[in-house]
Amino acid sequence: MAAEHITTTKTSLYRTLPGKLCTAWLLLGVLTVGACRNSGPQSKPNKPSEPSEPNVAQAAPPTDTSLFDGKTLGNWKITDFGGQGDVHVKDGSIYLEMGNDMTGITWGAPLPAKTNYEITLEAMRVNGSDFFCGLTFPVGENFCSLVLGGWGGTLCGLSNIDYYDAANNETTRIVSFETGKWYHVRLHVRPDRIQAWLEEEGEEPLVDMDITDRKIDTRAEMDMCQPMGVATWQTSGAVRNIHMRKLPD
Repeated sequence: MAAEHITTTKTSLYRTLPGKLCTAWLLLGVLTVGACRNSGPQSKPNKPSEPSEPNVAQAAPPTDTSLFDGKTLGNWKITDFGGQGDVHVKDGSIYLEMGNDMTGITWGAPLPAKTNYEITLEAMRVNGSDFFCGLTFPVGENFCSLVLGGWGGTLCGLSNIDYYDAANNETTRIVSFETGKWYHVRLHVRPDRIQAWLEEEGEEPLVDMDITDRKIDTRAEMDMCQPMGVATWQTSGAVRNIHMRKLPD
C-alpha cells in the first residue's frame, strides 16, 4: 500500500507540475513586459493651455475724430475779427462769406493732440481771389498756419517760420486753384516736421519742412484762430469733412 501511495503521489505531482510551470512562466512574462513598459520614457501629463499674452508691440489703430458733423458748427466758434462775413452750415459744409478783411472759425474745445497728429479736410474757393483756407494748427506748445491761395490767389506755404510768412520762407509754393472745386488737404504735425499734401497734386508733399530748432508762430491776424481755426482773406470759402487723428509716436 505504501508503495502504491507513493507512486500515485508522484504521478499526480508530475501531472500537476507542467500546468503550474506554465502559469508561473506566464506570470513572469507579464511582469517582465510591465517592467519594460515602466522603464521607458514617461509621457508628461498635458498641461492646461495658458492664455496667450497680448502682442504689446502692436500699436492700437489711430483714433479718428470728426471735428464737424455736417449739420451744425458744434465746437466751432465764429472768429471775431471785426468786419467778418457771415458763417453758416449748408449741404454738409461750413461756408465762410467774404469779409473785410477776414472771416473765420475757431475750435472752442480741447483738441485730441498737439503733436504727432493728422488733420484732413476739404476746402473750396467759392468767390474771390485770395486765400480760401488759412488753416491754423498747434505745433506742440506753438501754432502755425497753412495758407492756400494767398497773395493774389496762388501762393501756398507755412506762416511763420523764423518770423517769415508763407511768401518769404522756403515753404513757398505756387498752385493754380479753380473756383468751385473741392481740394482735399492733409496735414501731418510731428515734433520735428510739418508736412502737407493736396491730393489733387499727387503724392509729392506741398510742404515738407524740418522744424528742428526753428521758430514756429502765426502772423498777428491769425492769432485769434488759435489753437485751431480756418480763415479766409477777402474771399468766400467753404470747408467740410474735417477730421483729426493721432499718429503713432
